[in-house]
Amino acid sequence: MVGRMFRIETEVDKERRDLLRARLLETNTAASPVLRALRGTPREREVPLQIWALDETGELAGGLVGHTWADWLHVTYLWVDGRHRGTGLGSRLLAEAERVARDERDCVAARLETWDFQAPDFYKKQGYEVVCVIPDYPPGVTEYTLTKNLE
Repeated sequence: MVGRMFRIETEVDKERRDLLRARLLETNTAASPVLRALRGTPREREVPLQIWALDETGELAGGLVGHTWADWLHVTYLWVDGRHRGTGLGSRLLAEAERVARDERDCVAARLETWDFQAPDFYKKQGYEVVCVIPDYPPGVTEYTLTKNLE
Protein backbone atom coordinates (compact mmCIF):
# COMPACT_ATOMS: atom_id res chain seq x y z
CA MET A 1 0.00 0.00 0.00
CA VAL A 2 1.34 3.40 -0.97
CA GLY A 3 1.21 6.01 1.79
CA ARG A 4 -0.46 9.30 0.99
CA MET A 5 0.25 12.71 2.40
CA PHE A 6 -2.64 14.76 3.71
CA ARG A 7 -2.71 18.18 5.31
CA ILE A 8 -4.94 18.04 8.40
CA GLU A 9 -6.63 21.27 9.51
CA THR A 10 -8.72 22.04 12.60
CA GLU A 11 -10.37 25.32 11.64
CA VAL A 12 -14.12 25.99 11.64
CA ASP A 13 -15.18 26.24 7.99
CA LYS A 14 -18.88 26.53 7.16
CA GLU A 15 -18.36 25.96 3.43
CA ARG A 16 -16.43 22.71 4.00
CA ARG A 17 -18.97 21.65 6.64
CA ASP A 18 -21.80 22.08 4.14
CA LEU A 19 -19.84 20.21 1.46
CA LEU A 20 -19.07 17.37 3.87
CA ARG A 21 -22.75 17.17 4.89
CA ALA A 22 -23.83 17.03 1.24
CA ARG A 23 -21.33 14.30 0.44
CA LEU A 24 -22.32 12.29 3.52
CA LEU A 25 -25.97 12.63 2.49
CA GLU A 26 -25.09 11.30 -0.98
CA THR A 27 -23.13 8.38 0.49
CA ASN A 28 -25.87 7.50 2.97
CA THR A 29 -28.56 7.72 0.29
CA ALA A 30 -26.61 5.38 -1.97
CA ALA A 31 -26.02 2.89 0.87
CA SER A 32 -29.50 2.82 2.44
CA PRO A 33 -32.72 1.90 0.63
CA VAL A 34 -34.67 3.47 3.52
CA LEU A 35 -32.92 6.83 3.18
CA ARG A 36 -33.14 6.60 -0.61
CA ALA A 37 -36.94 6.20 -0.31
CA LEU A 38 -37.09 9.33 1.88
CA ARG A 39 -35.34 11.56 -0.67
CA GLY A 40 -37.67 13.97 -2.38
CA THR A 41 -40.54 13.36 0.05
CA PRO A 42 -41.86 15.77 2.69
CA ARG A 43 -40.64 13.30 5.35
CA GLU A 44 -37.04 14.02 4.29
CA ARG A 45 -37.05 17.52 5.82
CA GLU A 46 -36.67 18.33 9.50
CA VAL A 47 -39.72 20.40 10.42
CA PRO A 48 -39.48 22.49 13.61
CA LEU A 49 -42.02 21.81 16.34
CA GLN A 50 -42.31 24.27 19.22
CA ILE A 51 -44.87 24.42 22.04
CA TRP A 52 -45.00 27.37 24.46
CA ALA A 53 -46.77 27.92 27.79
CA LEU A 54 -47.22 31.48 29.03
CA ASP A 55 -48.36 32.42 32.52
CA GLU A 56 -51.09 34.94 33.33
CA THR A 57 -48.65 37.85 32.87
CA GLY A 58 -47.47 36.58 29.47
CA GLU A 59 -44.12 35.38 30.78
CA LEU A 60 -42.65 32.11 29.58
CA ALA A 61 -43.70 29.37 32.00
CA GLY A 62 -42.36 26.50 29.94
CA GLY A 63 -41.77 25.20 26.49
CA LEU A 64 -40.75 22.38 24.23
CA VAL A 65 -38.48 22.68 21.20
CA GLY A 66 -37.96 19.84 18.79
CA HIS A 67 -38.53 18.74 15.23
CA THR A 68 -40.09 15.96 13.22
CA TRP A 69 -38.19 13.95 10.63
CA ALA A 70 -38.81 10.63 8.91
CA ASP A 71 -41.94 9.86 10.94
CA TRP A 72 -40.21 10.63 14.27
CA LEU A 73 -40.56 13.40 16.80
CA HIS A 74 -37.24 14.45 18.32
CA VAL A 75 -37.62 16.46 21.52
CA THR A 76 -34.55 18.68 21.85
CA TYR A 77 -35.53 20.80 24.85
CA LEU A 78 -38.34 20.62 27.42
CA TRP A 79 -38.25 23.13 30.24
CA VAL A 80 -40.69 24.31 32.92
CA ASP A 81 -39.99 27.29 35.18
CA GLY A 82 -39.41 26.24 38.78
CA ARG A 83 -42.53 28.12 39.93
CA HIS A 84 -44.69 25.90 37.73
CA ARG A 85 -43.06 22.51 38.26
CA GLY A 86 -45.34 19.89 39.76
CA THR A 87 -48.43 21.41 38.11
CA GLY A 88 -48.52 18.97 35.18
CA LEU A 89 -47.29 21.60 32.73
CA GLY A 90 -44.38 19.48 31.52
CA SER A 91 -46.73 16.57 30.84
CA ARG A 92 -49.10 18.86 28.94
CA LEU A 93 -46.31 20.29 26.79
CA LEU A 94 -44.98 16.84 25.95
CA ALA A 95 -48.46 15.45 25.25
CA GLU A 96 -49.23 18.35 22.89
CA ALA A 97 -45.97 17.84 20.99
CA GLU A 98 -46.73 14.13 20.68
CA ARG A 99 -50.28 14.92 19.49
CA VAL A 100 -49.08 17.33 16.81
CA ALA A 101 -46.37 14.87 15.70
CA ARG A 102 -48.79 11.92 15.57
CA ASP A 103 -52.01 13.54 14.33
CA GLU A 104 -50.72 16.33 12.10
CA ARG A 105 -47.37 14.96 10.91
CA ASP A 106 -48.02 11.19 10.92
CA CYS A 107 -45.13 10.41 13.28
CA VAL A 108 -45.00 6.90 14.71
CA ALA A 109 -42.42 7.40 17.47
CA ALA A 110 -40.59 9.97 19.60
CA ARG A 111 -37.06 10.21 20.96
CA LEU A 112 -35.19 12.44 23.36
CA GLU A 113 -32.07 12.65 25.48
CA THR A 114 -31.91 13.63 29.15
CA TRP A 115 -29.32 13.58 31.92
CA ASP A 116 -29.62 11.69 35.21
CA PHE A 117 -30.18 14.91 37.21
CA GLN A 118 -32.86 16.14 34.81
CA ALA A 119 -35.91 14.02 34.11
CA PRO A 120 -35.45 10.35 33.16
CA ASP A 121 -38.14 9.30 35.66
CA PHE A 122 -40.54 11.95 34.36
CA TYR A 123 -40.20 10.62 30.82
CA LYS A 124 -40.62 7.02 31.95
CA LYS A 125 -43.91 8.06 33.59
CA GLN A 126 -44.96 9.49 30.22
CA GLY A 127 -44.43 6.09 28.56
CA TYR A 128 -40.87 6.50 27.34
CA GLU A 129 -38.40 3.62 27.51
CA VAL A 130 -34.65 3.87 28.00
CA VAL A 131 -32.85 2.56 24.90
CA CYS A 132 -29.35 3.86 25.61
CA VAL A 133 -27.32 4.84 28.67
CA ILE A 134 -24.03 6.70 28.35
CA PRO A 135 -22.15 7.01 31.64
CA ASP A 136 -19.80 9.95 32.19
CA TYR A 137 -21.25 12.10 29.39
CA PRO A 138 -20.17 14.65 30.51
CA PRO A 139 -17.85 13.27 33.22
CA GLY A 140 -19.82 12.54 36.38
CA VAL A 141 -23.19 12.63 34.56
CA THR A 142 -25.16 9.86 32.86
CA GLU A 143 -27.06 10.58 29.65
CA TYR A 144 -30.17 8.61 28.71
CA THR A 145 -31.78 8.23 25.31
CA LEU A 146 -35.46 7.35 25.52
CA THR A 147 -38.07 6.50 22.91
CA LYS A 148 -41.84 6.13 22.80
CA ASN A 149 -44.20 4.53 20.30
CA LEU A 150 -46.83 7.10 19.30
CA GLU A 151 -49.16 4.74 17.45
